[in-house]
Amino acid sequence: MSQITTHILDTSKGKPAKKVTVHLEKPNKDDSWENISSGLTDKDGRITNFLPDDEILEPGIYRLVFETSSYFSKQGVWGFYPSITIIFEIRDSQHYHVPLLLNPYGYSTYRGT
Repeated sequence: MSQITTHILDTSKGKPAKKVTVHLEKPNKDDSWENISSGLTDKDGRITNFLPDDEILEPGIYRLVFETSSYFSKQGVWGFYPSITIIFEIRDSQHYHVPLLLNPYGYSTYRGT
């Protein structure tokens, strides 16, 4: 399993959000962001393979960008947030699971296990 993983639960349906594109990015020195990896959530709303199992990121700031607009469009729902960005810091080589609880008008996140 990758050092960084995520999953999305659509709390308005009580089900995983399938086929959502998510980007893992790191900052550049010029305040822009560089894409490290991208993935598509599976039938369980998960991405477990952003990185090869043996690849460890350097400590620092990273972000996940969830492309929610197309997900809501496919559901026939207008979503207030066309994308959601979660910025987080890693300090060691531990596993970091960053879930997203999502609905058309709100979201929350936490550090999972």
